[in-house]
Amino acid sequence: MKRILFICFLMVATVSFGQTKEELQALKKAKEDSISTLQSEVNALKTQIDEFPGWHYGAFGTIGANLSEFNNWYAQGSPNNSAGNITITANPFAKLNREKYFWYTNANINLSWVKFDDKDDPTDNDDFRQATDVFTLTSLYGYKFNEKWAASFLGEYRTTLLNNFNDPGYLDLGIGVTWTPISDLIVVMHPLNYNFVFSDDDVIFDSSLGAKIVANYAKSFGKLKVKSNLSMFQSYENSDLSNWTWTNAFAYEVWKGIGLGFEFGLRDNKQEALNYAVNTLGNEDATFDNVDNDLQTYWTFGLSYAF
Repeated sequence: MKRILFICFLMVATVSFGQTKEELQALKKAKEDSISTLQSEVNALKTQIDEFPGWHYGAFGTIGANLSEFNNWYAQGSPNNSAGNITITANPFAKLNREKYFWYTNANINLSWVKFDDKDDPTDNDDFRQATDVFTLTSLYGYKFNEKWAASFLGEYRTTLLNNFNDPGYLDLGIGVTWTPISDLIVVMHPLNYNFVFSDDDVIFDSSLGAKIVANYAKSFGKLKVKSNLSMFQSYENSDLSNWTWTNAFAYEVWKGIGLGFEFGLRDNKQEALNYAVNTLGNEDATFDNVDNDLQTYWTFGLSYAF
């Protein structure tokens, strides 16, 4: 009799456990549906807030670090070494949108340091050295004709921060029109723009009058943030003085603002190519006509943080 009662107890307990698990799973599903609904409502409210006239601030960037040390690792060419790579990128912005005018300001910063210290070579450099050095600050003011077109004034400054600050440095100042076909895309077309170039080498670098085109796209797709910026200057005096830069940044949030970030950039600048050939490589025979003006590129991948 006791054995029969014990078996019945086990059966009841098993059934009760199964029912409790199903109830918990149903409760979990209900909570998840509730969270999804609330998140959709939060996203909708955020969109309304972003579209409301007034100042809006934000930023996202990438932080990457890789450090290593080897001791007596004989399988490699340098068995005793320490190495590292540190990268920081940031894309802050501030936007003001009123009924009759707007004012947009944004920046792109990309800095990185690398080191490789061969402990068996006392003559090598054991310090971190600058590797990537990009800084761009853009400010655009526009007076609206309508929702899509505006008369505008643009100021854009580009240089390096860690090495050779403002040598060269580029300052574009110009006027024209700005087209905003959608809220996430801004296209600047300035036929009257002066490109000021600051450098200790006045022979290679020269300022000139020309046309400026800037296209900036910034959009959030749920947890994915995308930013793309194209900046072009076409000199009226000499095509050798023209230049363009295209940067793209992506950040995917995984947990509480922390995620993965990827950024890449392309640039074409013949003045910088000639300066590198003459003053860095020591090629005194290099000219605008024979210099190798290869496409400049960079990319960065690492942890990102958005706020």
